[in-house]
Amino acid sequence: MRRRRRFRSPSWTASLTWKSAVFLTAMCCTLAALLGVLVHTAVTRQTVEHAREKALARLEVVTDAYEAGEPLPRGSGIDPPGLPGSLRALAAGGERGTVVADGPHRPGDPDGRGGPAMWAAGPADGRALATWTDYSHSARTIGGLDRAIIGSSLLAIAATLLVGLFAVGRVTRRLHQSARVARRISAGDLDARVNDPRTARPVRAQDEVAIVAGALDTMASTLQRKLQTEQRFTADVAHELRTPLTGLSAAAELLPPGRPAELVRDRVRAMRALTEDLLEISRLDARTEQVDLDVHDLAPIAERVVRASGTDTEVRVSGAARVETDRRRLERVIGNLVANAHRHGAPPVVLSVDGATVSVRDHGPGFPSYLLDGGPQRFRTDGAGKGHGLGLTIALGQAQVIGARLDFGNAPDGGALARLTLPEYVRLDDADSAGNPGGDRGRRGPDDPDGSTGNSPHAS
Repeated sequence: MRRRRRFRSPSWTASLTWKSAVFLTAMCCTLAALLGVLVHTAVTRQTVEHAREKALARLEVVTDAYEAGEPLPRGSGIDPPGLPGSLRALAAGGERGTVVADGPHRPGDPDGRGGPAMWAAGPADGRALATWTDYSHSARTIGGLDRAIIGSSLLAIAATLLVGLFAVGRVTRRLHQSARVARRISAGDLDARVNDPRTARPVRAQDEVAIVAGALDTMASTLQRKLQTEQRFTADVAHELRTPLTGLSAAAELLPPGRPAELVRDRVRAMRALTEDLLEISRLDARTEQVDLDVHDLAPIAERVVRASGTDTEVRVSGAARVETDRRRLERVIGNLVANAHRHGAPPVVLSVDGATVSVRDHGPGFPSYLLDGGPQRFRTDGAGKGHGLGLTIALGQAQVIGARLDFGNAPDGGALARLTLPEYVRLDDADSAGNPGGDRGRRGPDDPDGSTGNSPHAS
């Protein structure tokens, strides 16, 4: 059976401005309708009562003339034509009453009916003695009042809607500004602030948007101070460890050959590597790294990194491209991905080069869920007590410096999969021969498929 496609409303209908416009319109229409009904009912009742009193007074005069045997005044008669049947039956029953209905036929009426009239009738020897007065003027008055109510209601709705949208628009603009600042902060720009003018003076009354903006600025400042403290702590610890480790390394080389000496040298090398990783992370956090760009063939770099790692890693190359990058940093990223695959995954480990993309895949348990959701975290461990150290954190930071994109995922049939996408280099003469105008767009980044932005990767 074919599945019915669920209707999805346009995205603009979810905006606060649109919802406010609908709410204001509905409330104004409801209020206008309520007031219009009340005014129409009150005026109509008053007009009808006045016409009824006038008709009953005329009926008294007509009754006196009928009882005195005098000719009946004009506009009255016994069972006159056009008398409504309900009023005729009421008068025949011995009661008086009034009703608004069509009057008697008037010469010149195309439909054979008179205009609206107020009928009054009473009993007269078993028949109905009736009189009628012209009600057309009162009907026109009520109709004009209804048109005036409708016109003024539409005008009031339009004015209220414009004023409401202007007021809501100011609020939504401030909310959008706060949202833009929040996105900049989440992207790493910790200097971004809303700086709402209503938060500049504490004694000034603040609305809810100003309170949110002030809280966002306070959160950004606190987060920035904490991160800066963490960065300084990491750099200070690494620098302080360097001096004793240098002396410890020299002392370890003086130990007599043997198993204990090998263990000491191995631990010293591990601590030195950890110290260098901490220093590298502190430089990445400070965003002071400078790239040394050059054009390289991607496949030879990947093969060289695998050979230098000394691991049993299979290399598959299909359509390798030339990339403009910092070779030292690129080798660092690929080396960390390969080392992580062997340390935390399971063989076989496969490194694939396809165009400007390098993929490293193992056949182990795969990346943990926290890493897939929030990226690599320093010294984070999973439930089994196994973590990912600093290797993936450094790889991600160096990839950002050279303008590449590093994605982490798990293969459908099991195993971790890290994919590094580099900015592909295109020679200007090749681009011109292919019909690409503009010689200054010869390089394309992973997030710039049409080559319309920057000429080269930059430090993030």
